[in-house]
Amino acid sequence: MPFRRWTSGLLNAVRSCASLPPAVAELRRATESAHGRIAAAQAQARAAAEAQMALLGTVASLSNRTVERVQHLSDVGFRVSSQWGEDGIIDWLVGKIPNLRPSFVEFGVENYTEANTRFLLQRHNWRGLIADGSQEHMAEVRGSDLTWRHDLTVVQRFIDTSNINGLFREHGFDGEIGLLSIDIDGQDYWVWQAIDCVNPQIIICEYNAVFGDLHAITVPADAQFDRTRAHHSNLYWGASIRAFEHLAAQRGFTLIGSNREGSNAFFVRNDLLPAIRERIADLSARPSLFRESRAPDSSLTYVRGTARAKAIEDMPVCDVRSGAVMPLKELGALYSPQWRQIMGA
Repeated sequence: MPFRRWTSGLLNAVRSCASLPPAVAELRRATESAHGRIAAAQAQARAAAEAQMALLGTVASLSNRTVERVQHLSDVGFRVSSQWGEDGIIDWLVGKIPNLRPSFVEFGVENYTEANTRFLLQRHNWRGLIADGSQEHMAEVRGSDLTWRHDLTVVQRFIDTSNINGLFREHGFDGEIGLLSIDIDGQDYWVWQAIDCVNPQIIICEYNAVFGDLHAITVPADAQFDRTRAHHSNLYWGASIRAFEHLAAQRGFTLIGSNREGSNAFFVRNDLLPAIRERIADLSARPSLFRESRAPDSSLTYVRGTARAKAIEDMPVCDVRSGAVMPLKELGALYSPQWRQIMGA
């Protein structure tokens, strides 16, 4: 058992005593002191680790800026605060696309320790708005030094199609912004479709690679959608890359690639595309290889490749072009030969 957990348990035990003998009272003081010292040491260690990561990120950023052309967008990816390589990709795009507005919005950030825009905030000092449904997570961010070191607006809100535009307007992020990051593990397609008061220059959107790259499909619209309740595997959520490409084209955006891990796609507004188009040879999105599927008891099952789609084949999906809803299995093949080759299928 970790020492801090042991001291925390001991502290709770001695605090529960109504009347404390001197020896027990002394034990409580000593336990409280030890617990406090451990917490302070851990906070200092976290701060030191974050400072080291920020320094390494700055070095990687400076190196990235010398890269003029890439085979695939993921080639410039590196991780500081993002889950995968989004930090490096964003940093490279910021250095290559002129006249970006230094403002961003990201929702679905949890406690913001792992997010697409945190390095952008700290490295380039952009103004930002972040939102998450968890009051605890947002309180944690508000209590951090990010909120006084930077112009960061922190909002606790469950995002859906009915409130997304109000969120932008209420906090002064309507109109043109530099970057919008969408990651809510469910109704991402419908929320992006509902946005009409903001005009991002770059959009990052999480796509569900389990749905493949042949069909423009999403989970049906449902304001109460919850990824885990919808299907225990946690594989049934969001939309395919083709669905987002379809929506992006309607909104005047073009897909320019994805991270290597096949989770986040990057879109650039068409008026800015000439600045970046010839710098990227392959504008495709990648399939995913991660194995995050769950059993009914929430334990990992490590299902891989095309077997992931098999696990949710009876779940309904909506074709965003026709509006038709059908079980996933009725679509037939989901993956292109290129994706199947990468997946080892």
